[in-house]
Amino acid sequence: MRPDAGSGASSETIRSDTRPATNICVIFATRGRPAVVTEVVNTLQRQTLSPTSIILSCVSAEDAGALADRPDITVLIGKPGLAAQRNTALRHLGEEVDLVVFFDDDFVPHPDWIDAIEKTFRIHRDVGVVTGHVIADGIKGPGLSMAAAEQAIAQFPRHDLHWIRDPYSPYGCNMAFRRSAVSGLDFDERLVLYGWLEDRDFGAALTRRGWRSIMVGDALGVHLGVKKGRVSGRRLGYSQVINPIYLHRKGSMSLRLVAHHIFGNLASNLVRSFAPEPYIDRFGRLCGNVLGMVDFLMGRMTPEKAERL
Repeated sequence: MRPDAGSGASSETIRSDTRPATNICVIFATRGRPAVVTEVVNTLQRQTLSPTSIILSCVSAEDAGALADRPDITVLIGKPGLAAQRNTALRHLGEEVDLVVFFDDDFVPHPDWIDAIEKTFRIHRDVGVVTGHVIADGIKGPGLSMAAAEQAIAQFPRHDLHWIRDPYSPYGCNMAFRRSAVSGLDFDERLVLYGWLEDRDFGAALTRRGWRSIMVGDALGVHLGVKKGRVSGRRLGYSQVINPIYLHRKGSMSLRLVAHHIFGNLASNLVRSFAPEPYIDRFGRLCGNVLGMVDFLMGRMTPEKAERL
């Protein structure tokens, strides 16, 4: 989970080309939000390029809601946690899959999203991961309704969107990978619960393999930022400190980015704890930040501890 993905930018034109058949699997890791994921999955019926398969990676059958009865959807049950649930889905993939798409269970894609990323991968053979263009992100506020998301997508101007930002660290709410690029890779399951920076870590592994990581302008969508099912403030605050340091030691984040993440979140939580937003547990996050700093200073590098707080 990461609300501020990305880095430098450059412009590049995406060209059209003859389309071969591409096997595309869309994966949702979901828990405790069956109504939300049902609404989101139903929007895939409007995609101009339909996915070949859809996987719901759940903790219990109830997580899939009414989708469990659909014959075109595979429901998998496994360990809880974003990284673990994504790994469950990755291990289920057949050899025929060419592209793997990960959507959060509260991400609403434009009808052309899959078409846009398929063209990008087909034309740019050195690209291993593509992130879409989030035009509205409810994670930064109280959250957005489905109606608001659909309105934002319908009204967003569609001209001059044929651009690429390169490099761009993947944002987990909407990212796609070339299957051959991620062969043998797993999301780090020490990054428990909602992961916090698991997308950056996974993308960094691809970059070390020599693949480009980019964002494209015409694969746009809206992240609802649904608050139901989110982790506690204390747990998230702990991850905001420990996870960046852990990833720096793995070689997935620069020291500059680590400092930006930790001190930016610490300052924000400290200042806003005096007049917190009603939808954010600022004091809990601040307490988690402090616990994370104490563990770091004591030499304890345990991102999985967040699950026990």
